[in-house]
Order: sequence, then C-alpha cells, then structure tokens
Amino acid sequence: MHQGEIELSREVDAIQIPSGDTINLPAGSKVMITQSLGGTYTVATEAGLARIPEKDADALGIQASTEESAVNKAVAEGDLEGAVWEQLKTVYDPEIPVNIVDLGLVYDCQVSDSDDTTTVDIKMTLTAPGCGMGPTIAADARSRILAIGGIDDARVDLVWDPPWNQDMISEEGKMKLGMI
Repeated sequence: MHQGEIELSREVDAIQIPSGDTINLPAGSKVMITQSLGGTYTVATEAGLARIPEKDADALGIQASTEESAVNKAVAEGDLEGAVWEQLKTVYDPEIPVNIVDLGLVYDCQVSDSDDTTTVDIKMTLTAPGCGMGPTIAADARSRILAIGGIDDARVDLVWDPPWNQDMISEEGKMKLGMI
C-alpha cells in the first residue's frame, strides 16, 4: 500500500463514506490511502473519506489486478448468481477486515430475468442497526454487482430480521478475526 499523499492523475467517481453518495474527485486532488481491501481503496480527501474502485486504481498510480477472477469464471460458465456471490465477497465493511459474505451479512440473493433485463435483488443486514456504514456498504455492493457483465439492475435492501449475530460468521471469517 502506498504511504503518504497521492495526487490523482485523472478524475474519478468515488463513494463517500459513510453516506454512500457518489462524489467526483477531480484530477490533481490530493488523497491518502487508508485501507485497501477487496480491490477498493479507502482514501482520505479534503472532503472526508471515500472509496475508489479497483477500475480507477490507475488514477492512484496503482496497477489493477489482471488475474482472472472467480467472478469472470462464473460469468463464463453462465452462473450469474455464483458471479454475484463471488463479487459480494469483494465488499468489505470499512471497519472490519472480513468480506460481507463471510461476515454473514448477506441473507438472500435473487437473480431474475424479465423483458430482456437481468436484475439482482440482495437482502443484507449490518452487524448493528445503528451502523453508520450501511449506505456505503450497500452502495459498494450495488456498484460491484452492476460491474458484472449481463447484469442490468441491482437492488440492495437492508433488513433487520433475523438480527445478525456472531454465529452467522463463516469459519473463514472467524479465523480472520481470531475467533477460532
């Protein structure tokens, strides 16, 4: 991860934290990378924290990964739902170093086709109802789903039933958190 201040080489759209709103960071903006997880870069800006997607890593002077992902493999096999689940594994709560799938936050994933439109509906929760990161995480999940070829629309609904608890964390997630 880069240390110190970076000047953006071109303008990028980023997701503002915690609101989840899209903001434009102009070329020449000074940012500092505070975290890099799941192919996104959380940066400190003059306007606060924001997330820059991997597709815009070059604006930070970082070369994006070129290896074939599990998402691309699932799409090639015609498994859009599998691709969505793989893509959701690249979404992180900015405060917890475990993806939202392994945290047990995603409750339901439905892929539907109608009128030549493929739509994904996600039901997910947060670790706590008062979590201020909800809009950011939901916006990140939606934008990543929409990046999958063949997906035309995505809706991410935050739900609170059943309430999340630590038993919902996968074994891999528990290992990353030092719980086992």
